[in-house]
Amino acid sequence: MAFEPTEQQQRLLAFAAESHKGVLVTIKQNGRAQLSNIIYTFDPDQRRARISVTADRAKTRNALRDPRVTLHVSSPDFWSWAALDGHASLTDVATDPDDDAVAELIDLYRAINGEHPDWDEYRAAMVRDRRQVLTVDVENAYGQAPGVG
Repeated sequence: MAFEPTEQQQRLLAFAAESHKGVLVTIKQNGRAQLSNIIYTFDPDQRRARISVTADRAKTRNALRDPRVTLHVSSPDFWSWAALDGHASLTDVATDPDDDAVAELIDLYRAINGEHPDWDEYRAAMVRDRRQVLTVDVENAYGQAPGVG
């Protein structure tokens, strides 16, 4: 069933799109939550978040095993917040500076930071770090949108 956000949920999605800092919640093997501070980009129209991750980190392994994740975003004053529940998918691990995984990581970098001063160095780092993109397709949103009391 497709996620058709309510007006309140649309405000939460727009709020999440205004930031690049959040917490990704994945599920550990023992069922407990694994929380990781992350940098992300979010497209509220596609209801999709993208995060650069390394292949050997807990959050990556957890999302591979159980793709149910939540992205939590809060305002600087901590009173407004959004929790975006969704399913994660992962690109291949970057293995060559010119592969599709690196191209996706470059697109993600540009969405968050703009242009990099040395793309060759960036490409090499993505391969060396075994990076990949974790995508969250949002299926539910809840929280406290700004201006709503």
